Amino acid sequence: MKEAQCSCGKLRALCEGEPAKVSICHCDACRRRTGSAFGIAAFYPRAAVRVEGERRAFTRDSDAGHAVTFHFCPDCGSTLYWEPSRKPDMIGVGIGAFADLDYPMPDQSVSDARRYGWIAFPDAMQRRE
Repeated sequence: MKEAQCSCGKLRALCEGEPAKVSICHCDACRRRTGSAFGIAAFYPRAAVRVEGERRAFTRDSDAGHAVTFHFCPDCGSTLYWEPSRKPDMIGVGIGAFADLDYPMPDQSVSDARRYGWIAFPDAMQRRE
């Protein structure tokens, strides 16, 4: 069981097993949400994730036009997990919320055309515009 938590620890996601996919995203919305150069999500089957604690939600469209609902802690404001409408059987959890420093490297780079030029990935990584 892997545990992810918000900055204050009041919102937690308990994830069973290994993620189905780890994805890094360079879209403008992910950069704004994280305040960083990209966002990184571990996608787990919905049945493998148990969420504990109070949360608030914000829904926006992805660059592809699909709704994504982000869940965050009402106390510290940390986004912990999200639900992409185009993959209703999956939940994305921000990998920075896990304490595990050996977390798997992302499988794919999404919105790769928006990636900052100084960010380099292995050639084998899948890239999606």
